[in-house]
Amino acid sequence: MRSNSLLVAVAALLLAGCTASKKTDTKEPVIATLGAQPIYASEFRYVYDKNNNGNDDAYSKESISEYLELYTNFKLKVMEAESRGLDTTMSFKRELEGYKEQLAQPYLTEKSVTDNLVQEAYERLKKEVNASHILLTVSQDADPQDTLAAFNQIMELHKRAAAGEDFSKLARENSQDPSAAENGGNLGYFTAMQMVYPFEDAAYKTAPGQISQPVRTRFGYHIIKVNDVRPAQGEVKVAHIMVRSTPGMPKADSLAAKQRVDAIYKRVQRNENWDKLVAEFSEDANSAANGGELPWFGTGRMIPAFEDVAFKLKKEGEIAPPVATPYGWHIIKMIEKKGLPPYEEMEQSLRNRVAKDSRSELNKAAFLKRIKTENNFTEDAAAKSQALSKANDNLLQATWDFDAADKANNTPLFSIQGKPYTTSDFYTYVKAEQRPRTKGSAAHHMNLLYDAFVNKSLLDFEKANLENKHTDYRMLVQEYHDGILLFQLMDEKVWSKAVEDTTGLKAYFEQNREKYQWGQRADATVISAASKDVLAKVQQQLATRKYEVSTKPADVLFATNKAELTKEATAPLDELANRLQNNPRLTLTIQGHADAREDAASKDLAQKRAQAVQAYLVQKGVAAAQVTMQALGKTKQAGPDNTETGRRRNRRASFVLYSSDLNVLAENMNKENPLSVQITEKKFQKGENKALDQVKWEKGTYTVQQNGREYLIIISNILAPEPKQLSEVRGVVTSDYQNHLEQEWIKQLREKYPVSVNQAEVGKLISQ
Repeated sequence: MRSNSLLVAVAALLLAGCTASKKTDTKEPVIATLGAQPIYASEFRYVYDKNNNGNDDAYSKESISEYLELYTNFKLKVMEAESRGLDTTMSFKRELEGYKEQLAQPYLTEKSVTDNLVQEAYERLKKEVNASHILLTVSQDADPQDTLAAFNQIMELHKRAAAGEDFSKLARENSQDPSAAENGGNLGYFTAMQMVYPFEDAAYKTAPGQISQPVRTRFGYHIIKVNDVRPAQGEVKVAHIMVRSTPGMPKADSLAAKQRVDAIYKRVQRNENWDKLVAEFSEDANSAANGGELPWFGTGRMIPAFEDVAFKLKKEGEIAPPVATPYGWHIIKMIEKKGLPPYEEMEQSLRNRVAKDSRSELNKAAFLKRIKTENNFTEDAAAKSQALSKANDNLLQATWDFDAADKANNTPLFSIQGKPYTTSDFYTYVKAEQRPRTKGSAAHHMNLLYDAFVNKSLLDFEKANLENKHTDYRMLVQEYHDGILLFQLMDEKVWSKAVEDTTGLKAYFEQNREKYQWGQRADATVISAASKDVLAKVQQQLATRKYEVSTKPADVLFATNKAELTKEATAPLDELANRLQNNPRLTLTIQGHADAREDAASKDLAQKRAQAVQAYLVQKGVAAAQVTMQALGKTKQAGPDNTETGRRRNRRASFVLYSSDLNVLAENMNKENPLSVQITEKKFQKGENKALDQVKWEKGTYTVQQNGREYLIIISNILAPEPKQLSEVRGVVTSDYQNHLEQEWIKQLREKYPVSVNQAEVGKLISQ
């Protein structure tokens, strides 16, 4: 709730303008002073431009003066929050740090690289590549000698493939991709953003029929043979009926599955209802309840056999013969196809995907390279070599430690903008980040940790100095800083107070009753019907004001020859009593029943049962007028249902609920067509109902036509203007009371922090 409310506070903040960071340059022109705190002209100009750019009257005297007033009020509230120390609490600091982390992300990236990657991804999505590969696995943090051995091996395989050896044979014999034994390294068709980026990049840059140079990914080294490139097929939405049949199942079961799917397909060909066939026969539980419908998918997202058939379907509603996959047999129906959307529609989603994709490593590398230069990163090679020499096998066990008291550890390893980072800083990082290793040398892992420490230090330094480097970021952070404070204090002084202070709310309402007046109103019933026939049926039922409720209460059972309520009977009766008490528009009719063989006086027994129920409900507080007994029907005689269960059905009391609510009448009329009838019964003001506004506002019954519908309008009374009651306008009064509290608070703040406006600086803004 706090976060959602904060959005409201920030929205209000943006209306008032985004605040600027505090300055200490006393020579800069000041546009206003609040107590002892200045609002600098440059700061106000920044926030004003940001929030009024493009407005026709942006630099009129009225616009600037009005905005300065709003901004001043906003700043006064923030000053008050700061004076109360709200910006020093741990909860405030945690919340602000969370927002700062989010706000910093766009500034910790290389925008030009991102732009190029997004555009590249879109262009590649226009094509699909069919490729095979050979993989030799090697971990990303492998020792250099292991990496070199894998590289030499992949180069030898590349040489053999380039010389003409069968690529699929080489893959089956040498590739460490487990699937290569079956598919000869063939990955089928894929498109952009389905493979890790280095693999995708190599595949898209290799011509059909050619073999790429070795490419390193997080899985190891690959060589890639591009078999084909085709235009992208787009995406397709299909539905299917599935009959399970998995590899390795008994032959008889496999044959039975094939016969079953063929029988279903014959019924499909006879144009039997698709949804019913899916619900009855499909063994895909996830889609069966939805007509077999599957989510949109493109190339490379489904089993190839399924995908091939789906994309070959051309027309909506076209259905393919059964196709087998490792999951079973599928009957596939085309629902819809779509091509690649325009770049403008995909740009933002592509940016989000690029940020999470392996492409982001390119961006990160470019960003770190730039900030190394910008922040004058310098490194002491001798100190680095000495620090790395302390690696030992304890590092592989994650038990490595160092002597924090050793003064040699105070030696600077590198500096960022002149700020030194010592060996001790690095060793502290190593101790915290070390993990058990089963492969590689301690020296190599120490090197990896050093590189990670340098990158982290650069990134942390950049984050810490974002406010100095980027005006927009500094302003955004200050906006959120002030927005959080604004929310906390506004909630205390205005929002919650107006809701909780019921005495103050009533007093405000009484003092301002003239603001809350009803105009002339019509107490009327407006009935809208789809046709004259429907309207006539409604009119026939209007006079009774007694409409049967569709939800029928459960029967109450009695023991043989008994009219006393059992414990089992009282629970549903208690629920029924509660329902009647909570809705005085409801009435209940009770009918008693008895089995003809219970005794000679079964009709009397049936009546006693109805009376017992009636007495119980009245005793529970139900108004006597709400409960009536119906004339008893014939009791059941001996017949085909001569069972104890059949006889028990007649030792009971049954019920029918009625309501005088016209909405119940509308529900009954709308069972087949939900728009058949609409009924509104209330006190209308002018302009509130167009059909009502067409007739003369006098007591009476009227019929009109409007927008193809028939209207019956019954005006029971015309009400003269009168004051509204607080219960009728509590929401509006609460909002007005909040505004009142805020204005009173602002008056107090202006007394506490006197406001002085420099009209000369205001004039400069207007003239500019």
